[in-house]
Amino acid sequence: MASFHPEPAERGAVVLSGAVSADDPDRDPDEHVRFARYRRAFDEVAASDAAALIARVLTDPDKGMANSAVCEYLDRRAAELLTDPGYPSWCLEMTGPVAVDDFCTRRLNEWTLLRAMTLSEPWDAENLLASSNWLQLHTAEKSSAVTGSGSSGR
Repeated sequence: MASFHPEPAERGAVVLSGAVSADDPDRDPDEHVRFARYRRAFDEVAASDAAALIARVLTDPDKGMANSAVCEYLDRRAAELLTDPGYPSWCLEMTGPVAVDDFCTRRLNEWTLLRAMTLSEPWDAENLLASSNWLQLHTAEKSSAVTGSGSSGR
């Protein structure tokens, strides 16, 4: 069983050494410590290594903590790329590793919907109505900021 030890490597890459396992003697039993390690790893990961890091983190036995760490990365990176022409290829690359986690998959899909709305591309209103509170609130905040009508409720 390999352990997860993200360490800075040459040119900002992160060294990955296998899946996370509850039986790994090197695995820290404290999920807060692991979460902090994952956050540091995502802060330092090279774009070319991000999909592999996501796949590794999502093998952590604490699924809630793992998807929280991954979604924090997805949120940061998607916000950076939201209107960038590189978003579709980044999203496609992330689709594979997040497919094992419904929450992360949904978040990535919602970022894609937000991108379509932001760029005035075609999108389905039913998808927005079926989206999480996160996306609906995010969309309402953007809409309120643009229209100046933030006083009315949902």
